[in-house]
Amino acid sequence: MAKDRYRSFLHDEPDNIQWRHGGPPTYDVVNKLFEEGRTKEWPEGSLEETVQNAIKSYEMELSHKTRLLDFKTINPEKFKLFVNGREGLSGEETLKLGSYNALLQSSLPKDLQAYKADEETFESSHELFRSAFPRGFAWEVIKVYSGPPEIAFKFRHWGFFEGPYKEHAPTGKIVQFYGVGTLKVDDSLKVEEVELYYDPAEMFGGLLSGKHPIEDDGNKASPTSQQCPFST
Repeated sequence: MAKDRYRSFLHDEPDNIQWRHGGPPTYDVVNKLFEEGRTKEWPEGSLEETVQNAIKSYEMELSHKTRLLDFKTINPEKFKLFVNGREGLSGEETLKLGSYNALLQSSLPKDLQAYKADEETFESSHELFRSAFPRGFAWEVIKVYSGPPEIAFKFRHWGFFEGPYKEHAPTGKIVQFYGVGTLKVDDSLKVEEVELYYDPAEMFGGLLSGKHPIEDDGNKASPTSQQCPFST
């Protein structure tokens, strides 16, 4: 199997790693989306490329490894994730919740929440967004403002809404958002703290724009309007 260009150690793992789905994942589909849609192509070995690949590797571990002790990208004893000014989550808390639930927690009243993180499991949250974005949800670094030990950066996240999101039919349109963040790293460049700021409404505005499968007159939408491409 060819090595992943953006997650350098993905296929160099020892046999005792506990993978969530039985083995290391493949990122061919989302890598293609990334390469076709990125707005920046950073020079090999640049700080921007290093930060971008480090975060892709961290996301891979968070989504596909089941034990924090198997993570290579973070310092498990010190790790904290802060999102939009909320209280920090430890490594174990983040791993239990999963990336989507950790990033999409909200203090809004329940009836105003487009996504209710406390009602989703790790598995259901990933299935929900895998359905909406069958080609994946690509991520790129737009700018790096400072280097280690506290790295500040701007990022972009995007995908194409080509599968259903809950009761909303796909539109085929791009859904994207921008944000800023910092990484605090130790002497070996393992992450101790991640702090992210972004507006989830940028993403949910696109997802909730899809038509409801039940039309206003009570008739079901035509099958054609509900069909969508899926991949796993």
